Amino acid sequence: MINTINQLAFKNDLDFARTLDKNDELAEYRKQFLIPKTKDGKEWIYMAGNSLGLQPVQVRQYISEELDDWATHGVEGHWLAKHPWLPYHENLTEMAARLVGAKPIEVVIMNTLTVNLHLMMVSFYRPTKERYKIIIEADAFPSDRYAVDSQATFHGFDPKTTIVALKPREGEFTLRPEDILQAIEKEGSSLALVMLGNVNYLTGQAFNMKAIADKAHSVGALAGFNLAHGAGNLHLKLHDDDVDFAVWCSYKYLNSGPGSLAGCFVHERHSNDTSLPRFAGWWGNNKAARFQMGPNFDPIPGAEGWQLSNPPIFQLAALRASMELFDKAGMANLRRKGDLLTAYLEYLLTEVGGDFFKLITPQDVTQRGSQLSIKLKSQPKDFVKLLGERGVICDFREPDIMRAAPAPMYNSFEDVYHFAKAVGEHVS
Repeated sequence: MINTINQLAFKNDLDFARTLDKNDELAEYRKQFLIPKTKDGKEWIYMAGNSLGLQPVQVRQYISEELDDWATHGVEGHWLAKHPWLPYHENLTEMAARLVGAKPIEVVIMNTLTVNLHLMMVSFYRPTKERYKIIIEADAFPSDRYAVDSQATFHGFDPKTTIVALKPREGEFTLRPEDILQAIEKEGSSLALVMLGNVNYLTGQAFNMKAIADKAHSVGALAGFNLAHGAGNLHLKLHDDDVDFAVWCSYKYLNSGPGSLAGCFVHERHSNDTSLPRFAGWWGNNKAARFQMGPNFDPIPGAEGWQLSNPPIFQLAALRASMELFDKAGMANLRRKGDLLTAYLEYLLTEVGGDFFKLITPQDVTQRGSQLSIKLKSQPKDFVKLLGERGVICDFREPDIMRAAPAPMYNSFEDVYHFAKAVGEHVS
């Protein structure tokens, strides 16, 4: 893929971008999303899907159906709604499994991302006096760092000596894959858990989960991943990659709405291990006995056994609208388009950027998804603000990183062209 894309004869030309769109088999999906408009009625050039995805057209109808069923049936909607609420989350299970490359027993939609991360660490971070360390990226999303630090503290360990934060080499912006594996090997018998984002939120670097999980297991540690910037972005294969657990949100690439529900993966080999410690709730209890209200917790086999409470139906409905689109399009197809979109954006930015910025996301398509992180050299906040005033929307992270995410579900090659053109005009 990397060689094929790099050999394409890209052109910094609007007609060329439109030709790519004309030949795009996934172009029809753009019509399934509501794209905000400027005051003069032009659609935004929206490159912030890695922060908050756009609203699928069907969301309003799907939520309205649940409102109607609530009005009509009251509590009986748990059984009588068009999509009964009691098993509603199960409508998403097989789609979620296909999305992340898992078996249905390995996935569940529940809670929010950091809640799920804590629930997973209760079960899979079990430190001892000898084996207690956690490997994480130095520039991981702050919530991840807060979570692992607090888990270490909860178990009586000092985060300063427990958390191994991996930093790029001097003068570099991303981690070398071999350095990650060497760090795991170095920590060896003292390592309890590798906990990385499978795509680093700041740099856009994607990590080889299978290589990392295999290395962690080889030294006796477990491997978990935060897929916040991977789910709906990368073509994932969690089961085959042999990771122990993973968590993800759904409001970024998965377009489920602000603060919406999250997902969780627990590998099949842990499905029936009732010896694992966990924080329990009634929605994770044996479905056949759930309403007997007994005192003893009998976990559902698989990821569902980590559920706590019955889920919010309106949020599930919003996510279902988006997940149906992903299921129809297929992640392999979306990733192929995403690779081409991102490579085209990289080419255009290189054409217009001069010395004003530096692209810090890896060029290797196997080490990135649909995001380019751009390190700005002068007045970064003002630069992003100027773009926003023109309806060119991307994401800024302190102190000087602009993140642009050409999402293949709704972004076009013409979007990419106009984004780069706007950047070039402000650079000059």
